Amino acid sequence: MAVLEIRHLNKTFADGVCVLKDTSISVEKGEVVVILGPSGCGKSTLLRCINGLESIQGGEILLDGEVISNRKKDMHLVRQKIGMVFQSYDLFPHLTVMKNILLGPTKAQGRDKAEVQKEAEEWLTRVGLIDKKDSYPRQLSGGQKQRVAIVRALCMKPEIMLFDEVTAALDPEMVREVLDVMMDLAKQGKTMLIVTHQMNFARAIADRILFFGEGGEIVEEATPKDFFEHPKTERAKKFLANFEFEARN
Repeated sequence: MAVLEIRHLNKTFADGVCVLKDTSISVEKGEVVVILGPSGCGKSTLLRCINGLESIQGGEILLDGEVISNRKKDMHLVRQKIGMVFQSYDLFPHLTVMKNILLGPTKAQGRDKAEVQKEAEEWLTRVGLIDKKDSYPRQLSGGQKQRVAIVRALCMKPEIMLFDEVTAALDPEMVREVLDVMMDLAKQGKTMLIVTHQMNFARAIADRILFFGEGGEIVEEATPKDFFEHPKTERAKKFLANFEFEARN
């Protein structure tokens, strides 16, 4: 059984703009699926629908075989199984790194503080931030904040991790430190759905590439090798040519 299954999902905003059209995706346990596509094609909206931050107008979203779409009463419990990392970190500025990480597992999940703290320290050590556990977000660089946000999500023990353009707001020199953490998570077998514009990273980390077109539809689905070396659609070829041009210049 797939960890995440999306069946014929449709999403239309209040102004009538359709951003996702008949979208179907299945993500297996331990799989890394990367979503690529032009700006405005619904990539980030898809992640927000999965996490219950956007309602949908049609179709179903299932987690571990259970329908989770458009649930209101217990969506907070569902979100504990879905780790989501945004562009903007969303750390509480008045709390230290450690307190930011402990908040969800201890308050929302009722887990033992000492147990969670031990786990948090292990993760912070892995991502090279154990010396920052008593620091406040204002004392961290963008890359450090994003690594803390990833650790915070991991300490909730989610079934799947969603990453929404997590390096988009970072200076180029900070991008690598965040991508390295995500590469390590892939090697550990974490299930991940990633939206990114980092082409080399996408090629290195993905088990499968999903390419979205402007109409909110999946235009192409392939292995990284096939997508980057032998794209089948003209839209994908045009998309990749733009990145090749940027790389040459």
